[in-house]
Amino acid sequence: MNSIKTTKMTNYRWVICAMLFFATTVNYMDRQVLSLTWKDFIAPEFHWTDADYGLITGAFSILYAVFCLFAGKFIDWMGTKKGYLWAIFVWSLGACLHAGCGWVTMQVEGLESVEALRAVEAGSATALSIATLSVYLFLFCRSVLAAGEAGNFPAAIKVTAEYFPKKDRAFATSIFNAGASVGALAAPITIPTLAEHLGWEMAFIIIGALGFIWMAGWVFLYDKPSKSAYVNDAELTYINQDTAADVDPKDAHDEGPQIPFGKCFTYRQTWSFIVGKFMTDGVWWFFLFWAPAYFSDQFGYKSSSGMGQALIFVLYAIVTVLSIFGGYLPKYFVEKKGMGAYAGRMRAMLLFAFFPILALFAQPLADWSGSPIDPAWWPALIIGLAGAGHQAWSANLFSTIGDMFPKSTIATITGIGAMAGGIGSLLINSGSGMLFTYAENQGAAFSFLGFEGKPAGYMIIFCICAVAYLIGWTIMKTLVPKYKPIVVE
Repeated sequence: MNSIKTTKMTNYRWVICAMLFFATTVNYMDRQVLSLTWKDFIAPEFHWTDADYGLITGAFSILYAVFCLFAGKFIDWMGTKKGYLWAIFVWSLGACLHAGCGWVTMQVEGLESVEALRAVEAGSATALSIATLSVYLFLFCRSVLAAGEAGNFPAAIKVTAEYFPKKDRAFATSIFNAGASVGALAAPITIPTLAEHLGWEMAFIIIGALGFIWMAGWVFLYDKPSKSAYVNDAELTYINQDTAADVDPKDAHDEGPQIPFGKCFTYRQTWSFIVGKFMTDGVWWFFLFWAPAYFSDQFGYKSSSGMGQALIFVLYAIVTVLSIFGGYLPKYFVEKKGMGAYAGRMRAMLLFAFFPILALFAQPLADWSGSPIDPAWWPALIIGLAGAGHQAWSANLFSTIGDMFPKSTIATITGIGAMAGGIGSLLINSGSGMLFTYAENQGAAFSFLGFEGKPAGYMIIFCICAVAYLIGWTIMKTLVPKYKPIVVE
């Protein structure tokens, strides 16, 4: 009897998925340290405004976008094992470097202590000099962070395509992609507490060091399925079930033909992915970067306060729990409804595109004077549901690459799309910073849909977030109305 049928299948692919999950968790925790410390810890020292923070987050977004364009090609060239190691080493180094910005600022400005930094008169020439210098220092550190983080998703999506058949990829992606929300979930519990008791510098160092620990595990645990000592023939057959029936799983061509970088842009499938990322990534990054500041501005709950931490925790708990279901839904459509993988994915994405519409109610309910609960809970719950919709959408969007492109090009296309997402994030985050500063300065003279000042600014951004996914899905469906894989001669 055939040994493949009698041997129990190993499930090592889920160990690899767990490694991707932890890498993505660390990725987002590193990214969150600044958003959870700038308002209450860093800004008072460096005299930052919302526009300063918006500039830093916007610059990070565009740098991330530029690096993503090359990171995917780098991962395809270097391979997932070495490429992933380089990526996490660089972003962990960048995360730790943030801790030195205060010391360098004090040395340049001739100040001896943090208290001296804080004591500088607001609006003075010295305060402006401190703010300008510190912004540039943080921009340098964010550029190193962006260079490394740009490799995470191209590597993770490529590994997923290596270890999972098409019908399981969205589910596997939703699991490792949940690391983004778990990282955002763990961040408000740990980071403000670290900053409060050890200083914001140690928050960057401790969280950044987690990446170096992950590297040790990756060296020993990862290999391609066909070379891994932990994957048996039965699991290899399951992984390679999408290959031709007459091809031995051991001999299955893992990579497929190479597609020249420039030629990638000639395919509608590439542009469909670009549009999906451009229209929606900025929404997620806006929630990620601005939610702590929103609860501080709107309700006075600092990120280090018990209520501030509870609001962010509940928000991302909703995202984490609900987003995993988003990866299972297309699997249900394929196995239970008989739909193709791409058709099932697009059906699921349409459903998830309606979730962010709830963002239209965040600001009105936040201003509800007759609310039976603290009004801050309404936007926390609503943003949580909208964020869950994004993460479910994102897991399926990433999986469309594996549906259409050969494995040799998956990281490259992921990087191209991530570049588009970074540009979208630049626009919404830097634009938000400028809008909020302007709206706050204008006060009652600036109004939108019945709101005045900064709340009016938030309402404008919430409206943009609400419709972005439906617009993106419509354009994607127009570009690629049905399943059409790339065939390279």
